[in-house]
Amino acid sequence: MGNRPRREEYVGGLWHYSGVTATPDESAPESRDDRPWWRSAVFYQVYPRSFADSNGDGVGDLGGLRERLGYLELLGVDALWICPVMRSPMADGGYDVSDPRDIDPLFGGLAAMEALIAEAHDRGIKVTMDLVPNHTSDAHPWFTAALAAAPGSPERARYLFRDGRGPDGAEPPNNWPSIFGGPAWTRITEPDGTPGQWYLHIFAPEQPDLNWENPEVVADFEQTLRFWLDRGVDGFRIDVAHGMAKPEGLPDMREVSTKMLIHDDDDPRFNNPGVHEIHRRIRKVVGEYPHAVTIGEVWVDDNTRFGEYVRPDELHLAFNFRLAEAEFTAESVRDAIENSLAAVEPVGASPTWTLSNHDIAREVTRYGGGERGVARARAMVLVELALPGSVFLYNGAELGLPNVDDLPEDVLQDPVWERSGHTDRGRDGCRVPIPWEGDRPPFGFTEGETSWLPIPPDWSGLTVEAQLEQLGSTLSLYRMAIELRGRREEFAGSRVEWYGSPEGCLAFRRPGGLTCVLNAGSRPIALPPGEPLLVSAPLADGKLPPDAAAWLV
Repeated sequence: MGNRPRREEYVGGLWHYSGVTATPDESAPESRDDRPWWRSAVFYQVYPRSFADSNGDGVGDLGGLRERLGYLELLGVDALWICPVMRSPMADGGYDVSDPRDIDPLFGGLAAMEALIAEAHDRGIKVTMDLVPNHTSDAHPWFTAALAAAPGSPERARYLFRDGRGPDGAEPPNNWPSIFGGPAWTRITEPDGTPGQWYLHIFAPEQPDLNWENPEVVADFEQTLRFWLDRGVDGFRIDVAHGMAKPEGLPDMREVSTKMLIHDDDDPRFNNPGVHEIHRRIRKVVGEYPHAVTIGEVWVDDNTRFGEYVRPDELHLAFNFRLAEAEFTAESVRDAIENSLAAVEPVGASPTWTLSNHDIAREVTRYGGGERGVARARAMVLVELALPGSVFLYNGAELGLPNVDDLPEDVLQDPVWERSGHTDRGRDGCRVPIPWEGDRPPFGFTEGETSWLPIPPDWSGLTVEAQLEQLGSTLSLYRMAIELRGRREEFAGSRVEWYGSPEGCLAFRRPGGLTCVLNAGSRPIALPPGEPLLVSAPLADGKLPPDAAAWLV
């Protein structure tokens, strides 16, 4: 194992080594050619309804994504992660799936997916897609059959139906809340018209949880995996990967909380031991396709528990969100890096890094918004891309897009808005469509007059078209950083070697020879030894300004 870092002082204006964090231990940099493609890949997350629209209905689709593959090739990403596009009533943006082995007509149907996979592969871009194993849509044929069947029937056994508490069964079976607000249980009316059983839905009522102890559920998901892998998909992002197994007896929560992002490792709704056997079953199927990868959405704080998900016979990768949650301070960022590396080190897994996604406020806004937020986001992408492991970029981050937190109430579509009684605006602010070109909305996103969420008029300077023409734009910075990361040997190796740094700053070195410096302090700083390879902001008299990062070789 690598040595844990020693925190040494920055003395006399000199940079000092302060130790090593490694995952796993290595005596020499490992060639990236010797490792599976996904261990160092740059993934680009596409939220399809917000990326590009090909038919003028104002909603992004797979045809629009296919038309923009040239842009993604230019950007230099290795793989796509496409959020759900399967058949769905869209009660939760496609995460309520009514048929997991078909593509919704909203996104162009199955033929559009097959064409996208083929063209992406022609361009050297791999394709991973979202799968949702924790629940189905309430419009799924299984759930429709369950509502029509009797208590105790095989149809209901695919889900988690329970009798209510109290003399007339009018109280929910336990006190679990839904992540989207309100109780996690909904009572049904039986076929004879009488009040009946309750079904569990950790998320919206339109998303009934599956019973993963039922062999039919397991077999059906394995069929879904093979369906897509046989069509050339390169892997899957598995939604709520820590949530499929439920504890025996469904006990009450000790402390009821309705947090959207789950961090309580004692929450009985999530992270139950039985989930690991589920992932072993999934891995056996995916293992039949040696190129394929599984990536789990795992909200688990405890590092030991987190590492269990990426043992050699479970997930290949799991999202660790600590860097996305870190404040823009050197201490917070370094703690997030060290923690993320330590979580995977004991099991020899590869770390993952992300600064935003479709559930998290965009980094520009989290870092303060305006010019400062953009500067800090530019700095942090250099930190992120300098780290060993896999990187996940959310569509629009490369443009420096902020959250749109003043959307009109009448356009909000996230179920959180309704379920919270209009007290929580939900996640629509980070899902506003991409501005492509022109000087007014919808900025080439659609040929229609409007997009499904309105694009702010002041984004005219943030369009892809505008930024491609500017060498100093955020888009140009991303392109250069991704290209350098992919072709320079200085990025080889999985160790992170820390330097003692000035107050408010951090610096680490990769075994291949790359040094990354972040100035989160308030004054310009002298750089450590090396030639600048890329900076997020111009140097001032040879010094790195505040809210900036640099790569040196």
